[in-house]
Amino acid sequence: MARLRSIADGTGRGCVARLVRMPQATGGRAKGGVRGRTLAQVYRRFGEVDALKTSPVYARMAIALSESPEALRVIENAPPRRRHPTAILAALHHLALSGQAPDLAAAFATANTTATTNAAGLDVVGAVAVEVVRRRGDLVLEAGAKRKVRGDEGGRHAVLYPAVAEVARRVGAGSVGLIDVGRSAGLNLTVDRVGISYSNGQSLGDAGSAVQASASVVGDGLVPLRAMPEVAARVVVDVDPVDVTDVDEARWLRACVPPDQVERLAMLKAELALAEAAPPVLVRGGVVDVLPEAIASVPDDVLPVVITTWALSGLDLEGRLRFLQRLDEAATRRPVAWVSVEGVGVAPGMPTFGDRRASGHSIVGLGVFDHTSLHATAVGRCWLRGEMLAWLADS
Repeated sequence: MARLRSIADGTGRGCVARLVRMPQATGGRAKGGVRGRTLAQVYRRFGEVDALKTSPVYARMAIALSESPEALRVIENAPPRRRHPTAILAALHHLALSGQAPDLAAAFATANTTATTNAAGLDVVGAVAVEVVRRRGDLVLEAGAKRKVRGDEGGRHAVLYPAVAEVARRVGAGSVGLIDVGRSAGLNLTVDRVGISYSNGQSLGDAGSAVQASASVVGDGLVPLRAMPEVAARVVVDVDPVDVTDVDEARWLRACVPPDQVERLAMLKAELALAEAAPPVLVRGGVVDVLPEAIASVPDDVLPVVITTWALSGLDLEGRLRFLQRLDEAATRRPVAWVSVEGVGVAPGMPTFGDRRASGHSIVGLGVFDHTSLHATAVGRCWLRGEMLAWLADS
C-alpha cells in the first residue's frame, strides 16, 4: 500500500506529500464493554450518571428498570451486547413510535409537555417502561436485536458546506459527487439543500429549506460565502448503511434519540425527509474495501468529494493509511477531493496548526489527490461536533 513520505509540518499551511508503497495491513475497530457490574448496577449508573444531564426521561427509565428484578430477567435474555441501556431504551422508544406501546407513547408525550423536573411525571414514564418490558419483553428484545444503536446521525452542515465549496473551487469543479464515509444514514449528503446561519451574521445555503443549521463562529475569521456547486451524485459508505426510504429504518434512527430531546428529534425528522427526496447510493462494507467502488460510482466528469466526519478514529493507524492509499489509487485518472473533519492528528497527511492531540477540538482539512500527490491544507478548527467553528484559511 502507500504511505506518506512527508507528513504535514503541523501548521495550517498546505503540504504536498508523496506516496510510497508499504506492506498491506488491516484496520480494526476498538471494542469494549462494562465488566464487573451486575445488570442492575449498569442500569442504575446509566440513569444516575450517563443520562441524567441529557435525558431526564431516559435517566428515570433506566433507574426504574434497575429496580425491577422481573424486567432485568427479561433483559438478560438479550445477547450480551444488546443488554446495554442504550439498546433497550431505543427499543422501547421504537415500540412507542411504531404504535406497539401506546401507553409509553402517551407517557412520553406527557413528559414532553411538562417540566422535566416533575418527579411524578418521570415516575410514570419509568413505571410504564417497566410494564412494557415485563409484558411485551419479546417485542422489546426483537426491536433491540435487529439493529445497532445509532447515535448522533445528523448532518454537519455548518462545517461541511464551506469546506466542500472551497475544495471544489480549488479543483475548478463545476459539479461534485459527495461520498459520506461512516455515517450510516448519509445525512451529510443533504448539505447543499439546507440553510445555515452563523453567529456573526453570515449565512449560506437555502434560507427556505425545512432543515436549518447553525454554528457559533469563534475568532475574527469569516466563513467563505461561496455557493456549493451542483451535487451530481450522493453515496454512503458504511458497514451497515441505512436506507432512509425504508419507514422502519428511518423510525429506528428517530428511536435512537431520547424522546425528550424534542428539538433534536424534529431536526432529524426534517433531515430524513430531505434525504428521502434524493436518496443516496448505498455501498455496504468496510471503508478500505469498498471506497474504490464508491468513488467509481461518481460520473467521470464529476469531482468525487470524500467526506469523513469523525469516522477515521474507528480505524487503527494502518487502516487510516490504507484509506489514504485508496484515495491515491482512485486519483490516477482524475482528481479526488477529501474533506476531513477529524480529531487532531487522526487524519493522516492533514496539517494540524501545530495543535496537540486530544486538544478538545477537531481539524477541518481539505485534501486534493492528483496522480500520486496529496495537496492538504487545514482550513479551520471546530468544537462540539461542528456547533462551533473557527475558519482560519484565507477565503
